[in-house]
Amino acid sequence: MTIDWINFAPWTALAGGLLIGTACAALILFNGKIAGISGVLGGLLGGLLGGLPGTRRSSTGGDLGWRVAFIGGLVIAPLVYGLAASLPAVTLEADTTVLVVAGLLVGIGTRYGAGCTSGHGVCGLSRRAPRSMVATATFMLAGFATVYVVRHLLA
Repeated sequence: MTIDWINFAPWTALAGGLLIGTACAALILFNGKIAGISGVLGGLLGGLLGGLPGTRRSSTGGDLGWRVAFIGGLVIAPLVYGLAASLPAVTLEADTTVLVVAGLLVGIGTRYGAGCTSGHGVCGLSRRAPRSMVATATFMLAGFATVYVVRHLLA
């Protein structure tokens, strides 16, 4: 691995991290909710779909408003960013089958792990939750192992 030092610009990543941290802190301070994407989306689907199997039922109708705003912000933010700067090029080096299987495995993992990387890694670690420490370590180790297998053993 090499770092392209000429084009290395950590400022956008730093700004993004500050925005994510601020948003997570604001959500828990003002709403008492964790900014874990799987939980937010699961609660939204549970509220909209009326508790279909596999969805979580939202506690109140008012609970849906902030969830819609949260998910809407995730969708709208790249569009707004694209007005100010050019979006990075997206290249996928996997076929559709691999992407679908990977997505299903991530979804299954978030259900068994009681949360996703954003909920455990960003919010859980900042609260020093032992469960989140174990979950985040597991995510990272699984990611390291996957990259090693794909790049060195299957290549």
